[in-house]
Amino acid sequence: MHPHVIAWWRAQRERAQGHCHAGASSGCSTGAWAGPPSEGGSFGVRRPLRFLAHKLTLNDKQAADLARILDQLKIERAQAEVDERRSIASFADAVAGPSYDAELAAAAAKRRAETAERLAAVVERSLREIHALLDGEQRDKLAYLLRSGALTI
Repeated sequence: MHPHVIAWWRAQRERAQGHCHAGASSGCSTGAWAGPPSEGGSFGVRRPLRFLAHKLTLNDKQAADLARILDQLKIERAQAEVDERRSIASFADAVAGPSYDAELAAAAAKRRAETAERLAAVVERSLREIHALLDGEQRDKLAYLLRSGALTI
């Protein structure tokens, strides 16, 4: 296949998927590629907030409160990712030396468990706050979104 045809085909596919990359052809409108929609790294607060505001028919106050809750959850998840990378680095350091460093590995495992407990507590608190924020019909819709996999917490 000719290289120009490949470039055109990729641009058409990306435009159809709703995202583009920096070197895309003129058919691409955004100019910056944020990654596929399923990647967690570029999944900020606005996108799930818009999705939930639409699906749950939230009013402005509910949307503002939900934005605050999702922001706290996002920050805690980011901290958990940092802690995970640190624990992996500690595990690597524990096995890198001439002898196994059991204390370093145990500290990393303990830190990993504490991070998981902290994240679980924040998720539970967030769900409790969201539950208090919604009315009965909205809670039913949220439960459906969670069960169906359309929304993950």
